[in-house]
Amino acid sequence: MSANRTIAENTLGDKISRYAPFRDQLLPHQTALLEQVEKHGYCILPRVFSPQQVAETKRVVAELEAAQAGPASGGGRNLFEGYQTKRVYGIFAKSRDFDKYATHPDVLALNRVLLGGGNLVSAAHSICIDPGQTPQVLHFDDGMYPMPRPRASVSAAIMVSLDPYTENNGATVAVPDSHLWGPERSPEDDEASPVVMPAGSILYFVGQLWHGGGRNTSTAPRNALTIQYCAGYLRPMENQFLAVSPEILRTIDNKPLLDMLGYSVYPPFLGYGEANFILRSSCEL
Repeated sequence: MSANRTIAENTLGDKISRYAPFRDQLLPHQTALLEQVEKHGYCILPRVFSPQQVAETKRVVAELEAAQAGPASGGGRNLFEGYQTKRVYGIFAKSRDFDKYATHPDVLALNRVLLGGGNLVSAAHSICIDPGQTPQVLHFDDGMYPMPRPRASVSAAIMVSLDPYTENNGATVAVPDSHLWGPERSPEDDEASPVVMPAGSILYFVGQLWHGGGRNTSTAPRNALTIQYCAGYLRPMENQFLAVSPEILRTIDNKPLLDMLGYSVYPPFLGYGEANFILRSSCEL
């Protein structure tokens, strides 16, 4: 067994002991998903959203893109965003249609085990990879946190496929087991494989996993949503207090989402306001 794997497993073991109650609450199929994540860094939840839900979300995204709802809604501003890729950021400020994707029960269950209770939404946006888009540089999502690799997870993300993910339409590519790598190793492009899955599926992966957006050599765009999460003691990438106004918050009828937008307390008292240990959501203010 490599030293990197030993360190990662020891760190994960420490975290398992802290979050054991959440692990014990998993349903059998959630335990199987967790085992895949711990071994490979990711798992697939196939067809968890209906064709009707997917079609409606694609309609909402298309309207937002047409309305130029954000600086990258007409195309990326740099190579990382992708010049042939449209992105709509801050989606929870723009439509209630997106709420259900953030709070799928299996995602919440995995987050509790891997990130602990009180975890937060770190970022949320749509991604439309148009034909001709070149591959995104391989990366891991939580590199901005000054924590050495390998280590236990402090962030995770989902990709929701609004179109089928195929080998040639820009499907997310992933490097299996790379969440266990140390800082001395980075992947070669041929180590990444496309994640093929039907529309309405979820790709769940931890923040240490090397991955990227794939090349779209097809004749059709590939639509998806991404929602990222972080442990409750970390600063999210996207400032949800600025992204989602108090007026918009009053329209959100989804308590888990409100909690993850920051209207909750990470034990024992991170995030409290006016000496109250349990914050009321803005819907109740």
